[in-house]
Amino acid sequence: MYTDPIADLLTRIRNGITAHHESAIVPHSKIKENILKVMKEKGFIEDYKIEEHKGIKNIKIIFAEKHYDMTLKRVSSPGQRIYIKKENIKPIKNGLGISIISTSKGIMSNVEAKRNQLGGELLCEIY
Repeated sequence: MYTDPIADLLTRIRNGITAHHESAIVPHSKIKENILKVMKEKGFIEDYKIEEHKGIKNIKIIFAEKHYDMTLKRVSSPGQRIYIKKENIKPIKNGLGISIISTSKGIMSNVEAKRNQLGGELLCEIY
């Protein structure tokens, strides 16, 4: 049992990319699915698929070859939540990276949150 499913997701992606695997499998949850949706929209992963085997849902993540050098950094954690106001949302690596923010309107990238004038919990940074 792990206590931080988002950190587990990022670690599995990081390990899969470091080992030059084509894909990785993680246990399913809605928050992981929404984070992967943002990553797919921004081109950090190729695709993800929800698979069910004997009643257990898993997510298969297919990596994009152009991002084998990406860095994934967990910012907020269960022991120390980090919240950010809409005025304090900054671009990551001069717009080359993204931060994923959990807002009242759902999980979105820093660009979308700034456009929608929303703050929230800063989950992770990807560049």
